[in-house]
Amino acid sequence: MPSTDSALLTASAIRKSFGGVEVLHGVDLHLARGEVLALLGENGAGKSTLVKILAGDYVADSGTVHAGDKEFSALDPIKSRALGIRMIFQELSDAPLLTVAENISMGTWASKSGIVSWSKMQERAKSALAMLGIDIDPTRLVGTLRIGERQLVEIARAISDNAKVLILDEPTAALSSAETDKLFEVINSLRDRGVGMIYITHRLDEVGIIADRVQVLRDGSQSLIADAKKASRVELVTAMIGHEIANVAHPEAGMHSGETLLEVSNLSLSNVFSDISFNLRAGEVLALYGKVGSGAEEVGETIFGLHPERTGTVTLNKKAFAPKDPIDAIRAFIGFLPADRQRLGAFMVRPVAENLAVPSWPRYSSRGIITKVKENAAYMRWSELLKIRSRNDPDQLIATLSGGNQQKVLLSRWFECDAKILVLIEPTRGVDVGARRDIYNTLRESAKENKIGILITTSDHEEVIQVADRVVVMSRGKKVTEYEGKKINNSDIIQAASG
Repeated sequence: MPSTDSALLTASAIRKSFGGVEVLHGVDLHLARGEVLALLGENGAGKSTLVKILAGDYVADSGTVHAGDKEFSALDPIKSRALGIRMIFQELSDAPLLTVAENISMGTWASKSGIVSWSKMQERAKSALAMLGIDIDPTRLVGTLRIGERQLVEIARAISDNAKVLILDEPTAALSSAETDKLFEVINSLRDRGVGMIYITHRLDEVGIIADRVQVLRDGSQSLIADAKKASRVELVTAMIGHEIANVAHPEAGMHSGETLLEVSNLSLSNVFSDISFNLRAGEVLALYGKVGSGAEEVGETIFGLHPERTGTVTLNKKAFAPKDPIDAIRAFIGFLPADRQRLGAFMVRPVAENLAVPSWPRYSSRGIITKVKENAAYMRWSELLKIRSRNDPDQLIATLSGGNQQKVLLSRWFECDAKILVLIEPTRGVDVGARRDIYNTLRESAKENKIGILITTSDHEEVIQVADRVVVMSRGKKVTEYEGKKINNSDIIQAASG
């Protein structure tokens, strides 16, 4: 482990609030030269806020950052870059229509008298790639590369610009095992060169493999700092969730003996997930639980017809079901909520009643004309049943509602068109506690009373505990295990999903 005397970056007593709510409560962080620090914590723990302060995207309310021999009360992106701090985001920030060489030199293109030197750009790219042992043709368009290769190009770009600190946000979330191994080789090479790295991950099995130290945040405070090689999985999970590894009380789910609505057998999607099998029964809430990159989300999308290239078999009501697109799924009475409701689920500049009514338009129309009377009546009915907090105005734009109430409108959409199966991707992401409770109660009551099957894909372990009758745990594209009823607990599902 690198010596703590070789300080590269130190953050002291960092505090940050948003909207009057403090999300970081005096957090410290120390990074040495040639060290990999694993930064862990559940969603909302404050990891992203902390590293964005280091990258200059956010300004801390108080606290200091030491980089080298300089002290700063605040950083901006220009200062952070000048200090050699680079962040490799989970969502790639490259330019897919430019070549590898152009991406590596992006923002610092070699030029003479204002004219770009293409030969120097090629040399720079070859040097950066060779330094990291990366075998990629600099003339290839970045958009033609695999995700893992594109990530390596971003790292090469940072190193070619003299990066001293790399912040890696969930770097293996979308990588295959081979790509992960290559990334670890590059990280070890950078460690040997004295680059310090902050490694954010949900995959606990990676911590002991790649990190020197581990720091855990919980609810905006540091709950553990330890030697990564010595910290046990139990110790890490306990630090993350805030209590001893013990069963969290699970609601009375009941053992459902309803008929099987959906049966999935050996479902596979190339390079995403493989050989996934499970069934969904009437009156049941089934969770597919896995961290980012587990493939759980894509399984849900596949059932809704978003990935027709899949292999394996799906049986719906005892009949073969192979949706070519979402329209096939909707016609089979399958409803769907995407993870990004604002971009992919809702029509944000349209009224709430219209958003609710979209899949029911064929029933509402007369000679091709849709009357607002039926739309408005449906909205008012579901607004009362689901406790949608709004102005009780069907013409109110859905964009003016809170995230939880937007989600209730989109759920109502599928209840109104009498869906028999609901596929919900991260259904309470960005939803406050009160709205979460309402949504969970609605899902459980709808499953029980209306005998529909509800399939949730989620990376939130508390969501599984609160709402699921049964959970299938996934990790790296594979089904790991399955639990039902009272056997569902935080400890087992978190550890299983962590590999």
